[in-house]
Amino acid sequence: MSLRDLARALYRAQQQVERLEKLLLSAPPEKETAIQLELQEARAERLQLQKMVDGRKDSSPLPRRF
Repeated sequence: MSLRDLARALYRAQQQVERLEKLLLSAPPEKETAIQLELQEARAERLQLQKMVDGRKDSSPLPRRF
């Protein structure tokens, strides 16, 4: 997957997390648990994608030495 594709997937994941957070604020008590579980999964996916994007950006052909 290219960096551009990863960035797009990360953007979609961020939008999903924001949507679920807003939905959770106005959700009735009986639906809060289900939304929280979905939000937890969306945050995990977002974190995984963020790590992948960061790894792609940091990978350079020459190793860095400090």
